[in-house]
Amino acid sequence: MIQMPEINQDKCNLCGLCIEICRCGAIILVGNIVSFIEIEECHWCTLCEAICPTGALTCSFEIIIEER
Repeated sequence: MIQMPEINQDKCNLCGLCIEICRCGAIILVGNIVSFIEIEECHWCTLCEAICPTGALTCSFEIIIEER
């Protein structure tokens, strides 16, 4: 199972910003519900979490960049 961001539907205002910014097309709107499609192309960029004005999206992982 691929780890995907999570959506709190109670906080989601259906603005669609996350859908627009998702580079891999992993976020879709079905009826009045925003959902994630589990796809390997999601590289956990966290742009969807950053752009969400209501904080409805959370990425349950942390990206750490190490300097070498």
